[in-house]
Amino acid sequence: MQTTNHILMIRPVDFKFNEQTAGNNKFQNASTETNVQTAALKEFDAFVDLLRKNNVDVKVVDDTLQPETPDSIFPNNWVSFHEDGSVYLYPMFSENRRLERRIEILDGLRENFEVNHITDLSFYEKQYAFLEGTGSMVLDRTNKIAYACLSVRTDEEVLNNFSMLTGYEPVAFQAVDETNFPIYHTNVMMCIGDCFAVICLDSIKNPEEKLNVTISLKGAGKEIIEISLEQMNKFAGNMLQVTNAENESLLVMSEQAYLSLNAEQIAALEQYSRIIYAPLYIIEKNGGGSARCMLAEIHLPSKL
Repeated sequence: MQTTNHILMIRPVDFKFNEQTAGNNKFQNASTETNVQTAALKEFDAFVDLLRKNNVDVKVVDDTLQPETPDSIFPNNWVSFHEDGSVYLYPMFSENRRLERRIEILDGLRENFEVNHITDLSFYEKQYAFLEGTGSMVLDRTNKIAYACLSVRTDEEVLNNFSMLTGYEPVAFQAVDETNFPIYHTNVMMCIGDCFAVICLDSIKNPEEKLNVTISLKGAGKEIIEISLEQMNKFAGNMLQVTNAENESLLVMSEQAYLSLNAEQIAALEQYSRIIYAPLYIIEKNGGGSARCMLAEIHLPSKL
């Protein structure tokens, strides 16, 4: 299935602007807030409340003060969970983000979910090659296609190895912002739902690559809902479709992303999902990531 009702989120204890990631994440800007952690925690808790009020099962794990992990609020970059009980751990670009990989989190999930095999790809860090989970890859889980815009954080060799191990078909391409700076993560420029794809096609400058992505999406039966570069910069590509306990389809995004959409785009999305959104302005500004980045989908088989 493309979607799940089970989500892992990491509650931050020392969230702040991460100097180690800022060089290649142009969505990230230092805030003038005096206490970024307090403001971010308020946004995080309200986001969790929103998801739970909409009957999404959220597993919240508190981060620890040591080691220092300012971006731990974005767990989807270091781990992914799959329907066959497999777990993948990923090579991370910045040294302090590598510290986010915590085996005890996986051990905690074993109480309710089947974990059959853990594949650790972090050895690629020694080769300065990275693949930051479902930030680097946007997965069409139903059709087993992995879309990836290549960057310093998304290496094609690692992508191909993941694809070989999982049976996914890789669709790699280059994507840039309005200044031709490479987009650091695929999940800020596209989102895959069960029957739709939100994507900033304007960010793919190579006509052949753009056509290849379009053909792949249409071949997988997705309605393409385009967003502009301006909307992408407001995190309109950083959405995640989930299901709740009543098997209702929800599309989760930030308030900033929602407000950037026009009426036609909203109507197109509402054909497939009910939209829910939360204000995440402090997290977005300082972390350079948004709602989707905060959600690690648990597709593992349930023991319950």
